[in-house]
Amino acid sequence: MTLFFYLFAALALIGGIGVVAYRNPVTSAFSMIVSFLGIAALFILLNAYLVGILQILVYAGAIMVLFLFIIMLLDVKEEQGKTYPVIAITGASVVVIGFLSLVVTALKRSQVGSIGLPRLSDAEGAPTDVQEIGIRLFSEYWFPVQVVGLLLLTATVGVVVLSQKELR
Repeated sequence: MTLFFYLFAALALIGGIGVVAYRNPVTSAFSMIVSFLGIAALFILLNAYLVGILQILVYAGAIMVLFLFIIMLLDVKEEQGKTYPVIAITGASVVVIGFLSLVVTALKRSQVGSIGLPRLSDAEGAPTDVQEIGIRLFSEYWFPVQVVGLLLLTATVGVVVLSQKELR
């Protein structure tokens, strides 16, 4: 369990660093998706299944697709390489090292991981509200969910068609 925590935390951090480090906006957006997936996996490890799935559906799915469409429709060019003065790089390095030392010190002094996590069902074994929503969503209301998905797909295709430049 601890190995998975470190793996997904590293995935989220690497994705976050990629958002800032890459100069190409599309590559940065894909790095943000990787970061969102790492965070969703951490929520699932904490038995917060609904929050994890919503993280994937809402952020990694809908919002990032919207970002990618906007980036591609605006035809953003790659930023030219900038040179930074040595003093700025040194100052940034000192801030990063200080922040990491504070995080490590706080983690060593805290009781992280010593508290037991709650179960998904209540004391009588009955399903919780989240389980009930999931059961109804994928049994009784599966058809309306599919219709909404189809409408969103149609709207996305319509936006792409309407925003295309005319060929001359």
